[in-house]
Amino acid sequence: MNRCVGAFLFVTALLSGLNLAALKAAERPNILWIIAEDMGPELGCYGTPEVKTPTLDRLAEKGMLFNNAFTVTPVCSTSRSSFMTGMYAMSIDAQNHRSHRAGTNPLPDGVRVITDWLRPAGYTTGNIKKLTKDRRLSKFYKGTGKTDWNFTYPKGKKPFDVNDWDQLKNQQPFYAQINFSETHRGGAWNTSHEHIGYQAKPAKVKIPDYYPDHPVTRAVWAQYLNAAMAVDKKVAFILDLLKRDKLDKNTIVIFFGDHGRAMPRGKQWPYDSGLHIPLIVYWPEDNAGLPVPAHFKRGEKSDQLIASIDLSATTLALAGITKPDKMQGQIFLGGQAEAPREYLFAGRDRGDETVFHIRTVRDQRYRYLRNNYPEHPFLQINRYKEASYPIIGLMRHLHAEGKLTGPPLELMADSRPKEELYDLQNDPWETKNLIDAPAHQATRKQLTRALDEWIEEIDDKGRIPEDPSIPKFWDDRSIRNYTKRLESRPKDWFLSDPALGPYKIKERKPE
Repeated sequence: MNRCVGAFLFVTALLSGLNLAALKAAERPNILWIIAEDMGPELGCYGTPEVKTPTLDRLAEKGMLFNNAFTVTPVCSTSRSSFMTGMYAMSIDAQNHRSHRAGTNPLPDGVRVITDWLRPAGYTTGNIKKLTKDRRLSKFYKGTGKTDWNFTYPKGKKPFDVNDWDQLKNQQPFYAQINFSETHRGGAWNTSHEHIGYQAKPAKVKIPDYYPDHPVTRAVWAQYLNAAMAVDKKVAFILDLLKRDKLDKNTIVIFFGDHGRAMPRGKQWPYDSGLHIPLIVYWPEDNAGLPVPAHFKRGEKSDQLIASIDLSATTLALAGITKPDKMQGQIFLGGQAEAPREYLFAGRDRGDETVFHIRTVRDQRYRYLRNNYPEHPFLQINRYKEASYPIIGLMRHLHAEGKLTGPPLELMADSRPKEELYDLQNDPWETKNLIDAPAHQATRKQLTRALDEWIEEIDDKGRIPEDPSIPKFWDDRSIRNYTKRLESRPKDWFLSDPALGPYKIKERKPE
């Protein structure tokens, strides 16, 4: 069977929802995931001011942009454990950040990482780190190769076949993912402004209401946008590689974030700010043998609720693979597409040494949160964040001086409410808790019931607290890693921390 005829049969089956198991590997499309670490929907195509992302904006114009895509947990290891398996982390006992590092948590029967469903169908799988042989370019144009899962992958086996871009073109069809770290706090974040032309102007950025409007806040936010612009530049490099290798006509490109932005009340917090991610799906153009699947509308923006675990199920469907029986993700493109979600569910548990247990549900307009351990304050100690987030340092400083008011002051409280309810249409920053408002009791009841049913349905393992020795281990580790750094830095460290990028607030006086 020649490739054109095979492609026609593939798409006919895809659109009709028939079983594609009989199709040969050579007749299937390539699929590429581009994953930005710790990135919310702060792109030009989402209407964010002061960010210039022409490549991703064009990809959205030629593909399909999803306005309501959310992860199921707000930190990397738990989120990646979820979207790589198509399962809620809470179902596979992967809900605690950086857990099961001693090889104590194999995946349940019938659950696999996505690559182990794709390989039997003839796919080469890649987690790409090497993008170019040019030594100068490779310092910037590279992937992280990040996995960071909270489960044990079988010993003696590898979850990916290759890590070099140049290995893909001769091993089609392929599924590959590329992870970029610019929007993750660290060296790549700190230097992102060095790789772009236009740099965000702090005075023009739009900051959330729960931060103090201060030059430090604006500087950090501007550098975050610079990091997003650096990611955009890397995506342009990838798209050029696809064209160079003549892969652009038969490769589906899916761009998304692994969870929300690395900011206070963002990363590790199951509000929109920690869960909302960009999602762009690009279907190849000008390929008569690969017409668009059902529900894909080129150039349109969709408000459909999408969970990150749905990417796993949908990717398998686009590869012609029947969704596994246990997979909790839902297919949203093609003839096998399932009914749109009415609700999105998420939560967080321990993050590093910081113990919380929060579950949340969101519909198109409202978010409800249930906080176990409400006696634990929002700014319960997390030394990684204390060391890495200048805005936290600023807030602690302003609070000590009695200068915080409104929502920023509320984040300094000694406890948190047991329940929260937000009208996202009228309160997108989620600062006005409506949990006791008489006009919203029907919504509260509806979302509470939905959350209760979901917890039972997925058999939420987070209902069982970790052994106390585990958070103690992480607390001891955090003390070793961060105490010296925290104690030795100047009191005004947040004014000129590397996370501010080029926006230094003032010169430090000699000590």
